[in-house]
Amino acid sequence: MNPDIEIVKTEVLSDNWYVLRNVHYRMRKADGSWAERTREAYDRGNGATILLYDRARRTVLLTRQFRLPTYVNGNATGMLIETCAGLLDADSPEDAIRRETREETGYDVRNVRKVFEAYMSPGSVTEILHFFVAEYAAADRVDAGGGIDDEDIEVLEMSFDEALAATGDGRIRDAKTIMLLQYAALKIFAA
Repeated sequence: MNPDIEIVKTEVLSDNWYVLRNVHYRMRKADGSWAERTREAYDRGNGATILLYDRARRTVLLTRQFRLPTYVNGNATGMLIETCAGLLDADSPEDAIRRETREETGYDVRNVRKVFEAYMSPGSVTEILHFFVAEYAAADRVDAGGGIDDEDIEVLEMSFDEALAATGDGRIRDAKTIMLLQYAALKIFAA
């Protein structure tokens, strides 16, 4: 661990949906002095996301679903177009994304490839997100998808060019989706 950081005290503020902690810590500054700080950190676990693509047809599979935090922050419908994603739970990132892909899209993909990982909101959320890509074909569809339990997920097949354009005109505003579409522009669909 970092010798310039000392955790003084951690308090659980909420353990309702996920865990919100208030962390009191000391941090050695560049001049050698110590500063005391307090920050909240939201722990929702780590996750995985995937861009499903068909290179020959230049299409991608995305999802659309209601996201309450976006609704209360000005998204008039609360609906977001996103890449398939979910929490790891107790699974490896690869197993988790295969599970989520099947649940959300109805596709059973085998050749998933990890392309990078990133902290998505490191100022307040502990999550590391693992990013994957995989090709899909009509034969890979085993059911309708749509999620499990109370999820209500719509599966969207879009041309890659339309999806990429949607990141510029505001139809796609989800960071993980924008990142994977930009990756695809550089590495998968580059001319």
